[in-house]
Amino acid sequence: MKKIIILLFLNIFLFGCTQEPDTPHIKSVKEFHSKRIERLKQPNSWLSLVGLYWLKEGKNNFGSDKSNDIVFPEGIAPKFVGTFSLEDTIVTININKGINVFHNDSLVTSLVLQNDMTEKPTVLKHGSLNWYLIKRGDRFGIRLKDSESKLLKEFDDIDMFSIDQNWRIEAEFEEYDQPKEVDIPTAIGTIEKGTAHGKLIFNIDGTQFSLEPLGKVDGLFLVFGDKTNGEETYGAGRFLIVDKPDSTGKIFIDFNKAFNPPCVFTKYATCPLPTKENYLNTEIIAGEKNFHSNYQ
Repeated sequence: MKKIIILLFLNIFLFGCTQEPDTPHIKSVKEFHSKRIERLKQPNSWLSLVGLYWLKEGKNNFGSDKSNDIVFPEGIAPKFVGTFSLEDTIVTININKGINVFHNDSLVTSLVLQNDMTEKPTVLKHGSLNWYLIKRGDRFGIRLKDSESKLLKEFDDIDMFSIDQNWRIEAEFEEYDQPKEVDIPTAIGTIEKGTAHGKLIFNIDGTQFSLEPLGKVDGLFLVFGDKTNGEETYGAGRFLIVDKPDSTGKIFIDFNKAFNPPCVFTKYATCPLPTKENYLNTEIIAGEKNFHSNYQ
């Protein structure tokens, strides 16, 4: 009798603890998340962003000394590095003697900077720091990154909702007769321009919703908001890349792959925000959750 009881116990224990193998969908979401975390751990990721400085017209002295117009982090930048000169739309950097700043492995003394809206923005380096010029509307700023930032070094992962096949939702792409120019608000109060070629129409629990992505049907990008924002998820919405149509021509929005914008990690990012057309009056309990850090 004891043997039977023991065998029954072992049977329940062994088979009860057996996990079902991951479905292709679960594997796809896990792979997407794994690659995202891997990218965020790279030395030049958004987690390395430590400063954003808007330029004034004329000369802008910079370095770690507090007397500078632009103050870089103390201890990792020289006290007086040089100047950024903004004349109309042209920004020139001049480096002080004895300070080693590099561009493409060459020492820099003076250089006209190409901004991030061009094909080849100018990236400058000193030690663990690198910086480059950004253009937002008619404003120019310097974005500073540190490959040794505390946030980057401490980062491990981002919490997600449980992967749920039901949040991979079939959608219909309703193409507009003419491409539509979209005004996209940003976290810094500017308006960026985008182009929408149509909208995605889909159902959640019997209720119809729509989202207006940027791009064409084979490369759709969404900035969307929903009723979880500010609590379980980031207050300013999330991003989502919509896969191109499958072999049967069907389009699926996989909310399990919704991810946080850079602004969730740092106040120095200039993220796009959801338009009113892209706010869903429901809870999307899928994808990445909010992110919190002591170093933000």
